[in-house]
Amino acid sequence: MSQTSNSFPDWHGTTILAVRKNGRTVIAGDGQVSMGQTIVKGNARKVRRLAGGKVLAGFAGATADAFTLIERLEAKLEQYPDQLARACVDLAKDWRTDRYLRKLEAMLLVADKDQIFTVTGVGDVLEPESGVAAIGSGGNYALAAGLALMDTGLEAEALARKAMAIAARICVYTNGELTVESL
Repeated sequence: MSQTSNSFPDWHGTTILAVRKNGRTVIAGDGQVSMGQTIVKGNARKVRRLAGGKVLAGFAGATADAFTLIERLEAKLEQYPDQLARACVDLAKDWRTDRYLRKLEAMLLVADKDQIFTVTGVGDVLEPESGVAAIGSGGNYALAAGLALMDTGLEAEALARKAMAIAARICVYTNGELTVESL
C-alpha cells in the first residue's frame, strides 16, 4: 500500500487469500514486505487467529494500522461473541466515522467457519458470493486463481496454497513464504 506522504517510502507487499469450500475455511498470506524495488522482509506473519481461535484475520497495508484494526476487531468480537458480521459492520462503522481510525491505511480479510468478509476503511463489509476473497498487492491474481480452482477437486487449503503460488509467480510483491490458518 502506498503512503500518502512524500516523506515515506513506497511500501508494497502482501497477498491475503480466503477460501471457503466443503465446510472448511482457510486464510493464507504471503510473507513479503517490499520498499520500492527492495524486499525488506520475506517472512512477515500477516494472518492471525482471533476470538479463541474461532476467527481468522489477514491484513494488507500499513502494519501498525492493521494491528490497531485487529485489536479493535477483537474488542468487537468480545462485545458480539459468535456474531462475526455484526462485529465487522461495527468495526467498519467506527473506522469510517472515527477521526483517528479514518486515517488508517490497511484492509482486513476476516473469516469464521461460516463466513468471509473483506473490511475496508470506506465502510465496506463485503461477503464474497463465490467463497473466495483476496486483498493486497497480489490480491487480484490470487482471487482469479482461487476462482478458477474452485471447480477442481482441491480442498480449501490445497486450493489456497496453489492460488497463492500462482499469484507469487505473477506479482513481484508476493512470495511463497505462506502463513496458512484454517477452520
